[in-house]
Amino acid sequence: MAEKKAQLSFDGINESFDLPVYEGTIGADVVDVSSLAGKGVFTFDPGFMSTASCESKITYIDGDKGVLLYRGYPIEQLAEKSDFLECCYLLLNGELPSAQQKEEFNSSIKYHTMVHEQMHSFFNGFPRHAHPMAIMVGVVGALSAFYHDNMQISNEHHRMDAALRVIAKMPTLAAMCYKYSVGQPFIYPDNTLSFSENFLHMMFSTPCEESKISPVLVDAMDKIFLLHADHEQNASTSTVRLAGSTGANPYACVSSGITALWGPAHGGANEAVLKMLSEIGDESQIDKFIARAKDKDDPFRLMGFGHRVYKNFDPRATVLREACKNVLAELQMEDDPLLKIAIKLEKIALEDEYFIERNLYPNVDFYSGIILKAIGIPIGMFTVIFATGRTPGWVAHWHEMISNPFKIGRPRQLYTGPTLRDYPDK
Repeated sequence: MAEKKAQLSFDGINESFDLPVYEGTIGADVVDVSSLAGKGVFTFDPGFMSTASCESKITYIDGDKGVLLYRGYPIEQLAEKSDFLECCYLLLNGELPSAQQKEEFNSSIKYHTMVHEQMHSFFNGFPRHAHPMAIMVGVVGALSAFYHDNMQISNEHHRMDAALRVIAKMPTLAAMCYKYSVGQPFIYPDNTLSFSENFLHMMFSTPCEESKISPVLVDAMDKIFLLHADHEQNASTSTVRLAGSTGANPYACVSSGITALWGPAHGGANEAVLKMLSEIGDESQIDKFIARAKDKDDPFRLMGFGHRVYKNFDPRATVLREACKNVLAELQMEDDPLLKIAIKLEKIALEDEYFIERNLYPNVDFYSGIILKAIGIPIGMFTVIFATGRTPGWVAHWHEMISNPFKIGRPRQLYTGPTLRDYPDK
């Protein structure tokens, strides 16, 4: 139990309240206000910026210092020494796997990469021009229809089976979304390939010929997945937890997370970067748009610069910046018009005092958008790829919550509507 206490008092009320204060292993102390509701008082915190909605052991962020830890491991070390599937194991289980555990985990993921053949017919109900995220919301939620007989969320083995299934099937469904949009046949998974290599294979191969996938592109894709695997209690993860608190099945919970991720303020940021580059259109227009960005009265904003959480730098961007250089060199795409704009914008942001003073550094969305475009992935697929990478974080948080005592989420409100009134006589 907490040893520290905070005292809360109100003007005009003689009584004061003693509130327990909890210490995490890292980070700020937390005041437990849960007892206030029983005294007829509750807190007001729009956006939950000062509210810890849960206790978690999975991910830690220090935005001021640019720190991101998965189960205590710095993201920079994981990006250098680990891979996406090993990070999936880490997020789900709390520790890095042994060589045997890693091999068994990878084999389990590969065993679940295929989707039920009947899922193919689901896609025919969508227009070809449908946004891929609209399709993903539907088909991921539909997975629950195929696995309802093995989904007792109180059973730890069932929870882990569901976690493996959804992690394994996300890249298959994501690639199917792309193939459907361009009118090409679906490509089945090839379980001789790594996770990220298999995704690119399903995206770009056809029955006529297999695509030749560069190891540089596979490495960049794996890093994008790894760097997006979890990010603490963000909007989509909080949505998954809130949905899960009702006892909903994990596929429905992940589908709710995809819905939250779809918003341009969350998962759509790298898509917005490419739209901004298209709006700028040409290198000759950059100075004009930089001036607009500096004008506080102009609604134009540079997308992909700065971060709501990271006030110093985004540690994920540091990793992807190097991967971005490697991809552009591998594909010899330095002369692509939009990429030339991006490279010049990056240079300005890193050297211009206006951006430096305001910590408007290029963030992970900026570099991931450039990489995905260079690889040949359409803009509409960017958030789908984000969802594929974030899935292990979603299911890890869902599993953590269900594994411990929890309450159904029920935020309160500050009501400012009409007081009691009678229906008028007619």
